[in-house]
Amino acid sequence: VTAARDVARRPRRSARPGEDMSAAAAAAAAGVPPGVHSVWVINKSGGLVYQKNYADVPGIDTNETLRLASIWHSLHAISAQLSPVEGCTGIELLETEHFDLRCIQTATGTKFFVTASPRTIGLDQLLRTVYDLYGDYVMKNPFYELEMPIRCELFDQNLAYAVRALNNAFGY
Repeated sequence: VTAARDVARRPRRSARPGEDMSAAAAAAAAGVPPGVHSVWVINKSGGLVYQKNYADVPGIDTNETLRLASIWHSLHAISAQLSPVEGCTGIELLETEHFDLRCIQTATGTKFFVTASPRTIGLDQLLRTVYDLYGDYVMKNPFYELEMPIRCELFDQNLAYAVRALNNAFGY
């Protein structure tokens, strides 16, 4: 159970065909592209080690991406400490009118998160895939140094394929 969901005490929005899609419609009207927007990886210290955009969204400069990663790391840690739910590990889902942010944290403290259009389905599975790819192509790379920026072509290629597969599977 996520801290954000516990505090808000609101039901999860659904993306089933035929149901009210007002938030998704509002996002589309505001020019928000459908599907996955970006994938981020933050190390256990709060440093950004990977960020890649997969949609035509307004770009932000390098300093801003580093700041945002650090802020997310801090918010995640604070939410775990302030949560009234015992065993809460931090924010897993942040929903807004214009995007959803889904996050997982590994046992080592590395955080993976994706941003996507509202009500994008399949983000949990995508995050598991990102984590698997991270283990297969980054952690097994003899040239990768822990906590350093990820520069691995096979990781990039397979991640792009996974994002395309999710977007195509759900018609994004």
